[in-house]
Amino acid sequence: MAFDGLVISNLVYELNQTILNAKISKIAQPENDELLFTLKGSNGQFRLAMSASASLPFLYLTETNKPSPLTAPNFCMLLRKHIANGRIIKIYQPHMERIIHFDIEHLDEMGDLCQKTLIVELMGKHSNIIFCNSDGMIIDSIKHVSSMMSSVREVLPGRAYCIPATQEDKLNPLEVTEEVFMESVMKKPVSITKAIYGSFTGISPVIANEICYRASIDGDMPVDSLDADGKKHLFHNFSWMMEDVKNHNYCPNIITRGREPIDFSCFRLSEYVHTALDQKIMQNTDHADTNAYTMTEYDSISKVLEEYYASKNIYTRIRQKSVDLRKIVSTALERNRKKYQLQQKQLKDTEKRDKYKVYGELIHTYGYDLEEGAKQLEALNYYTNENVKIPLDPTLDAKANAQKYFDKYGKLKRTYEALTDLIEETKSEIDHLESIATSLDIALTEDDLVQIKEELMEYGYIKKHYDRRKGQKAQSKSKPFHYVTEDGYDIYVGKNNFQNDELTFKFATGNDWWFHAKKMAGSHVVVKSKDGELPDHIFEIAGQLAAYYSKGRTAPKVEIDYIQKKQVKKPAGAKPGFVVYYTNYSLMAEPSLKGVREV
Repeated sequence: MAFDGLVISNLVYELNQTILNAKISKIAQPENDELLFTLKGSNGQFRLAMSASASLPFLYLTETNKPSPLTAPNFCMLLRKHIANGRIIKIYQPHMERIIHFDIEHLDEMGDLCQKTLIVELMGKHSNIIFCNSDGMIIDSIKHVSSMMSSVREVLPGRAYCIPATQEDKLNPLEVTEEVFMESVMKKPVSITKAIYGSFTGISPVIANEICYRASIDGDMPVDSLDADGKKHLFHNFSWMMEDVKNHNYCPNIITRGREPIDFSCFRLSEYVHTALDQKIMQNTDHADTNAYTMTEYDSISKVLEEYYASKNIYTRIRQKSVDLRKIVSTALERNRKKYQLQQKQLKDTEKRDKYKVYGELIHTYGYDLEEGAKQLEALNYYTNENVKIPLDPTLDAKANAQKYFDKYGKLKRTYEALTDLIEETKSEIDHLESIATSLDIALTEDDLVQIKEELMEYGYIKKHYDRRKGQKAQSKSKPFHYVTEDGYDIYVGKNNFQNDELTFKFATGNDWWFHAKKMAGSHVVVKSKDGELPDHIFEIAGQLAAYYSKGRTAPKVEIDYIQKKQVKKPAGAKPGFVVYYTNYSLMAEPSLKGVREV
């Protein structure tokens, strides 16, 4: 993600338009490393959220309030003492750094007008919120950094504040000339992208790559590979972007792939999303990329940051929560796939069983005049009318040789019969585990994981360590996805096998239409229909949903089976989510969420 100096500049511009000269009404510290200010000004009331989290630092305007602890932390109490009812008189960003200064005017205990500065540093693991007096001395910070923790800079009460020296050798991109660009950037023995982001403050690798892309230059190429015209063209694209920064021509946006947010920026990222014409062309082709990136534009960088971090949080948290389940499923899948391969190999070895039966019968038929100690018998195979040579054990007579081949046949026949059943069981197990893996990919909340875990317990993949009565299912708030088309048709999608069963056999009625990806793990999709009639475009939309919520989500097209629900049956003793049907229609669908909105 690109929380770089350019995004900060966009944020500072927005804050100056909204909360400059606003009064600080409330100060809260909902988390150890997070602050929430309530501000009142001529533009109305705002909430300013900021975090110095090492993994997820942020600062943005929000409408969401968060509960505070009953006892306010010391840093929060300190801020309330000094700047409660204070007024924000200046908001600025020093040298395009990932730092925002808030100069705050307030009255001290004596009623005199004073000024303090709140400094928010958004620098990954080095993020901090620092409170300073008018002389630049640190009063306190949300994180204390001693000399034991950092030899570069102490952040402790009573120390003088200084900007982190991590980027002291970098240039301000807003002030650079063509001459300096050529001398400082275009002389470095590194890739073009690295030369750009390594030379300027506030420029992230994402933006550096975007500049190269706009200049139609491969950013991975070394700087030396560019000729004079190429370097000049690169500088022009760089300076055009910096002009946009100076003129505040921003385009806040989020890049997503499917439902998952991938990146955000204050400028259009052409690498991910091309022109509107290019997008239209791609959408109208038969080879549309289901993993295609989409860009959503916003009118506020705060909305971008709030939306991105909220969405990213969901995916990150769920992935972390489901990591153990994923490991259990992948281990079981790997074990069963190896078992399946071995069983198939053993089954192939049983293919010659009938040959041994024929050998035994031929020895019985033609072995009456067999010489003692004979090593082979040449005889006519009356099944094929071909002569065959049958190897013999010279130490055995004809009857014993025949019995030997009959024993071999009997053993291979029993192996074949046993393996046929075992292979079917193993294949069923693999299909079941693949369906669980798909359910884990679909899961968006912790509630979605509850039923998946229950299913893994029920089938012995996880030991049951709970006190619920036998047969009692876990209580989950998770419900199937509910989508509505533009013309009002309701479409339901199961998130896991338990939900698939409930959706198909308890919720759906006989005339409803049922969709599922052909011969692969996926969700059951049900379209509600009173009379069994649906417009053609609804079949297409439902097919797209069935493709999207299947193992084939990343494929350009997926074959979808669809049929009325009354034709779908569940065999006795079948695993959850497993159904059979003996007649169906089919269509090819692109995995997509187009044409529907989630309810």
